[in-house]
Amino acid sequence: MRYYIIAGEASGDLHGSNLIKELKKRDNNIVVRCWGGDLMQQAGAELVKHYRELAFMGFAEVIKNLPTILGNLKFCKEDILLFKPDALVLIDYPGFNLRIAEWAKQQGLKVIYYISPQVWAWKEGRVRKMKACIDKMLVILPFEKDYFRDKWNWEVEYVGHPLVEVIDEFKARRSAAAATTPPPALPGHEPRITADTAQTADAKHRLPDPT
Repeated sequence: MRYYIIAGEASGDLHGSNLIKELKKRDNNIVVRCWGGDLMQQAGAELVKHYRELAFMGFAEVIKNLPTILGNLKFCKEDILLFKPDALVLIDYPGFNLRIAEWAKQQGLKVIYYISPQVWAWKEGRVRKMKACIDKMLVILPFEKDYFRDKWNWEVEYVGHPLVEVIDEFKARRSAAAATTPPPALPGHEPRITADTAQTADAKHRLPDPT
């Protein structure tokens, strides 16, 4: 499978990297090309553009850099067509990604949107266009599934908040580190070395370096 993933912010880079890792667990032969950041690249994606090149804050800065933004859209479309992905995965970043989604649908590409724009808070009218051009919407807030189904007759998939997995992973690493760290020796007491601990240490010394 070939995936083209677009994330335009640091948070999207984090979520995109976790997505790539999960996809690789299922199929280590996938090919991923992306717009994102260092984390997505480290996860195994070929990085096309870094999100730092896409950061334009405020109306005045957007207007000033409009030629660059339009150039990025044009380049992105051309690059997607050259890559020929099996699926296009768009992560949040609606100002850019919704335009790409609409275009991609016209090209017959499969469009997956991960982390919905907060249309329930503002610019709700965008849902009509989203529903028309997105094949699979993956939402991270529990109420969003009911919102899209009840108000817009759109079945979306709730996948949970990606930060929950990050926090759980951090807790697991801390617990593992705490379990393997020996308690400090009391002042004036030498650590006691027995035959068993010496034998274990010697065995560990003989193990090959996993790296």
